[in-house]
Amino acid sequence: MTQPADAVRAGGPDSALDRVADFYGAYIDAVDDGTDDLSHGLRAHYLTEDLRRRLAAWEEADHADGVLRAQDVPTAWEVRYHDSGAGHLFTTVTLTWGTGPDAGRTRLAVRSDLSTKLISGIEDAPAP
Repeated sequence: MTQPADAVRAGGPDSALDRVADFYGAYIDAVDDGTDDLSHGLRAHYLTEDLRRRLAAWEEADHADGVLRAQDVPTAWEVRYHDSGAGHLFTTVTLTWGTGPDAGRTRLAVRSDLSTKLISGIEDAPAP
């Protein structure tokens, strides 16, 4: 996928939204590259211990990657702010599968704890 010459990405370490985007970008790169130790290290750095335990149980039952909710690697990702409250940030992660007009998309509801900025929940998002 080519980017326009003037494409800019920015972020900051104090933003829970940026941390979700940073995690998904790095995690998808690591999985796509086949770097298992890096993907596990990213989980340890960005996800709560409780979420890592729940993902392991989900992965055991569903035989797929719990972060991506799939067996394959997406071709693109997008993170959008959804809501915040009660000490949490809620984002929607859209994963694109394939390219062109027939590319599929799935959406994930991701919860982060604002006090730690760690991701504490990943679930299938309801249909828009």
